[in-house]
Amino acid sequence: MTTENNLAIVDWEPHDPPTDLIFDDGEVLESNRHRIAMNVLIRSLQQAWSDRSDYFTGGNMFIYYSSTQIRNRDFRGPDFFAVLNVDGTNSRQGWVVWEEDGRYPDVIVELMSRSTAAIDKGIKKDLYEQTFRTSDYFVYDPFDPNSLQGWHLDENQEYQPLTPNQNGWLWCRRLGFWLGTWEGTIDRETAIWVRFYDVSGNLVLLPEEEAKAREEEAKAREEEAKAREEEAKAREEEAKAREEEAKAQAARLAARLRELGENPDML
Repeated sequence: MTTENNLAIVDWEPHDPPTDLIFDDGEVLESNRHRIAMNVLIRSLQQAWSDRSDYFTGGNMFIYYSSTQIRNRDFRGPDFFAVLNVDGTNSRQGWVVWEEDGRYPDVIVELMSRSTAAIDKGIKKDLYEQTFRTSDYFVYDPFDPNSLQGWHLDENQEYQPLTPNQNGWLWCRRLGFWLGTWEGTIDRETAIWVRFYDVSGNLVLLPEEEAKAREEEAKAREEEAKAREEEAKAREEEAKAREEEAKAQAARLAARLRELGENPDML
C-alpha cells in the first residue's frame, strides 16, 4: 500500500490488524506552555481552513504505522501534525496508518525542550524522513525563541534544511503557510510562540482573535459611519447658519435703505 509521498507499510499484516491499540499512555506535555503552543497551531489551522473538511490536524496523538512498532511499544505522538486530502470529519483517537489508506502526516511540528531536543532532531527526524516521508518537519522550543528549525523532503527523499526569510520565518510548502515566531499573551501566558503566517505575511488568527478582529472591524465601521453622519450634520448646520446670516445681512441692508429713504422692495 503506497501513497503519493509515503512508503509502504512493509511489515504490516493487513488480514489480522490488532484491536487493542493504546491511545493514551498517561504522559502529559512538557509544560503548560507546550500545551498552549500545540493548541495554537491546531486551532489556528482549523480557523484558517474552517471552510474545508479535506484534512486532519491533531497533536499529542499516537501514530500507529507498523506491527514492529506495536510489539516494541514504540509510541510516537507528534505535538502537531497535519494530513491533507483525507476525510477530516472522521472521529479519531489516534492516527492508525493502515486505517487511513497508508497515509502518513504531511507536516509535523515537534515542540522541543532541553531534554527532548536531541531526540526530536535525531531519532524522530530520521523516522519522519525515512519511514513517514513527511514532507515538512519543524522543531521549536517554546522557551527558546531562537530554536525554530525546519526541513523539507527533496526529490531524493532526503531532508534539506529550510532557509529562513528576512523575518526568520520558514516556508511550509505543504500547508502554504510560513512558520514563524510571534510575541503575545495566549491563555494568560505571555511568550514567544510559533505561529502560522499567510503568503502576505498576515498572522493566521485563532478563533477568538478572528472574532475580536471582526468585532473591532465592525466597531470601526460603526464609528466611521457615525463620524460621516456627524460630518453631514455639521455641514447641514453650517449651511443653515450661512443661510440665516444671509437673511440677517439682507434685513440689515433693508433697514439701512429705509433709513436713507429708499424702498428696498423697489430695488
